[in-house]
Amino acid sequence: MPSLEFKGKPFVYSHHLSVPFRELVIDPKKSLPAKGQKPSLDDNLIIHGDNLEALKALLPRYAGKVDVIYIDPPYNTGNEGWAYNDNVNSPLMKEWLGKVVDRDDLERHDKWCCMMWPRLSLLWELLSDRGSLWITVDDNEAHFCRTICEEIFGGDTFVAQLVWQKRTSRENRTAIASMHDYLLLFAKVGTDDWKGIRRRLASTSEGYANLDDDPRGPWVSVPFSAQGYRPNQMYVITSPTGQKLEPPRGRCWAATEPVFKKLLADNRIYFPRGGDGRPRVKQFRDEDKGLVPSSLWLASEVGDNEDSKKELMEIFSQGAVFDTPKPIELIRRIVEIASDKQSICLDSFAGSGTTAHAVLAQNTRDDGSRRFILVEAADYANSTTAERVRRAIKGVPTAKIDMLQKGLGGSFTYCELGESLDLNRFFDGKGAPSYEQVGRYVVYTATGQSIPDVPKEPRKDWFVGEAGGYRIHLIYKPDLAFMRGNDAALTMPLAEQIAKAAKGKPVLVYAAAKFMSQSVLTKKGITFCQLPYSVHRVLGEAPDAP
Repeated sequence: MPSLEFKGKPFVYSHHLSVPFRELVIDPKKSLPAKGQKPSLDDNLIIHGDNLEALKALLPRYAGKVDVIYIDPPYNTGNEGWAYNDNVNSPLMKEWLGKVVDRDDLERHDKWCCMMWPRLSLLWELLSDRGSLWITVDDNEAHFCRTICEEIFGGDTFVAQLVWQKRTSRENRTAIASMHDYLLLFAKVGTDDWKGIRRRLASTSEGYANLDDDPRGPWVSVPFSAQGYRPNQMYVITSPTGQKLEPPRGRCWAATEPVFKKLLADNRIYFPRGGDGRPRVKQFRDEDKGLVPSSLWLASEVGDNEDSKKELMEIFSQGAVFDTPKPIELIRRIVEIASDKQSICLDSFAGSGTTAHAVLAQNTRDDGSRRFILVEAADYANSTTAERVRRAIKGVPTAKIDMLQKGLGGSFTYCELGESLDLNRFFDGKGAPSYEQVGRYVVYTATGQSIPDVPKEPRKDWFVGEAGGYRIHLIYKPDLAFMRGNDAALTMPLAEQIAKAAKGKPVLVYAAAKFMSQSVLTKKGITFCQLPYSVHRVLGEAPDAP
C-alpha cells in the first residue's frame, strides 16, 4: 500500500507512545451533574487541555470502548491561526513550536500531517471493535488525511469519502465556487463488516397511501426495474388494460418472470396511469427498513454553514461566539448511523460543542443513553464549549426551536488535565494519584486494554480485574508511609492466596517490593512488576484469554 512521506514523519511515527499519562482532574464548579449526583468520570465529559495528552489520559478508562469518533481538525487553509505545539524530540520540529501556520508557510502541510499522525494513532486505540471514525476536511488536506489514515489503520478500514453540501450560495471571488466539504469515514472492522453494523437512516414515511384498500395497510411503490441487462429478466408484461410492456431502455425487470407472477398473485404489483403504466412494487409501512446512507449529504437534509451559525446564535443571543461551527443535524446523522443507544461518542476537536448537542438531540429522539466526551484545548472550553452544552441541557427560553426552549436534559463533568500519572510523585511532595487511577493505568499499560470496573479502594487481595488474559493485582495506596513499609510488598502468603484464586490463569502483581525471587513466583504463574520505579508494559505476547 502506498505511504505518505512528509517532513518530521520519523519523529512523530511513535510519538504517541512517549506522551505521558495524565490525570483527569474534575472541576466541580464548571460541571453540571445530574440532580442529587456528584461530578464523575463515568458521566459525559468535557476536557480542557491539549487533545494529544487528553487522548492519552482517556486510554486507561476508554481504550476500545468508543463507538463513534467525530473530529473536525483545522482545515489548514492558512487563515485559522493554529500552531504546531507538540513536544517532539527533534531540532527541526522545535523550530515550529508556537508559530502560526499561514498560507505562506511552505511547511504547512508537513506540520498538519505531523500534528494529525499521533492523534489519529491514539483515536484508533480508543475505537471499539464496532466503532467508526468520521473526519471533516476540505481540499486542503483531504488527500493527505486519507493516505495517513489508511497507512495507520490499514487500507481495508476505509469505508467512504462522503460529500457534504456546506453552502447553497456561490462564492464569486474564487475560480470555482466551493460548495462542499468531505467526510472521511473509517471503520475498525473494515468496510464489508461495518455494513452489517451501521444503521439505516429513518425514512420520512411520507407518501404512504392505500389506493386499492389493501387490508395490509398504506403503501408506497418503487419501480419494478433494475439497471443493466439480464436475459432472464427481459420479458413482456401485460398490463391490466392489455398493454404489452417491456423494461425501460437500458434496464431489465427487477426479477425473473416466475417471481413477478408470485408478486402479482400476492397483490404486490401496482400499475400506475390507470393500469397502463409500467409495473411498480408495493412496499408497506411496517416493512420500511429505513434508508441506506448515501455518499452525498445535502444541505436541505443536514444543514449548511449558515444553519450552524443560526443555531449557535439561538443559544448565544449576544451574537457569534465561534467562527466555524458545524450543523447539529450533520453530526446527529453520524450518531444515528454509527451508534446504538448506549454508545460513547468522542470529539477531540470539540470547538463550540456541536457533537455533545447532537448526541443529546439523538438521545431525545430515540430515548437513548449515549454519552459524549469532548476535548477542547482553547481558552473558550468553558465559556463557549461547556456553556453551549449547559444551555442545551437546561433550555434556552428565547429560542425559536421548541426542543431547545425546553432543554434536552442530561449532565456532564468538566475536567482539566492534571499531573502526569507518575508514582515517583510520592517523593516530590506533589501528592499521589488514587487507587482507581493507578489501577486503570497498570491494566492498560500491561495489556493495552481497559476494563469497565476498577475498585475505587483496594480489596483485601488487591485484585483489580482481568484483561488481556491476565488477572491483575495492585498493592498500592496513595500514602507515602504505606508505600515505604513492608505492607506494600508481595509476601509469600499473599502470593499463595493470589495463585490459588487464579486457578491456573497467569497473574500480574504490581507492588513496591517482593520477599521472594521471580523464579519462585514464576512457578505459581505470577509475574512481579515493581512500583513506583517502573510501571511498564509486560513484554511479549499475552496468552489467549480463557
